[in-house]
Amino acid sequence: MWEPEAIYRGATIAQDLVLPEAAETVDRLASPRMALIRPDGTGPFPAIVLLHQCAGLNQAIAVWARTAISRGYVVLLVDSLKSRNVKSVCFGPQNGVNFFRGARDALQAAEHLRRQTYVERTRIALVGFSWGAMAGLLAASPHYVGALKFDSGFAAVASFYPGCFRVTPKERPPFDLLNSDVSRPLLVLMGDADTETPASECINRLEVLKRSGLPVEWHLYPDATHCWDCQQLHGFSKIDIRGHHVEYHFRPDLTEDSRDRLFEFLDRAMPRRQ
Repeated sequence: MWEPEAIYRGATIAQDLVLPEAAETVDRLASPRMALIRPDGTGPFPAIVLLHQCAGLNQAIAVWARTAISRGYVVLLVDSLKSRNVKSVCFGPQNGVNFFRGARDALQAAEHLRRQTYVERTRIALVGFSWGAMAGLLAASPHYVGALKFDSGFAAVASFYPGCFRVTPKERPPFDLLNSDVSRPLLVLMGDADTETPASECINRLEVLKRSGLPVEWHLYPDATHCWDCQQLHGFSKIDIRGHHVEYHFRPDLTEDSRDRLFEFLDRAMPRRQ
């Protein structure tokens, strides 16, 4: 882990986001964008911060938002890229948008949600995908929460197909994305045919944390590639930042299963008040 001062400096190269104040209904979400969306009713509701993949908000994230709303969650879709004139961080940080910045964006979104009268302050989760999942692993660490200048983090974190590798920035010390101080429930969902963020790099580390008594759990999907929930990327292939050949294949069956696993996890991790 980096020292707190260095983490904060890295997270504040790019300016903070201006988060949406007015809540909308889900029917206004015609295209993926940063938005604060609430279900019908008076609440208070549990809430989810959704943090996107390395290329920003997309149709798959919008589908997750609609699903969460249908389950009775307030949703804050965060866009870490557009307002900072960044199209992608798939090949590394751009304009100050790095993993530390992503974690700070998510934690600021949680603080923003806590100020809304219709949100249950103690039932706010982060659900991240790929790049957002890796920022989520940092946000699951009390060391990073404190370093990023927050008193509290999330009640739970769910990470879809994250990388758990050691990051080695140029001319900076390396740091781990998954750390040994996880204190809140963490769910990691992975595919065993994922060559972009191989599950093997996560499972060994997760097993160590589990044996230490930390609140981590995971599921490995056989034959699933990276971004199995991304219908818009079905059949896409590329060479990634680490030189791996990557293919994406949309799996509606696994998307449905991961949806069920996510909300079952959140129900356990953030139980409703009696």
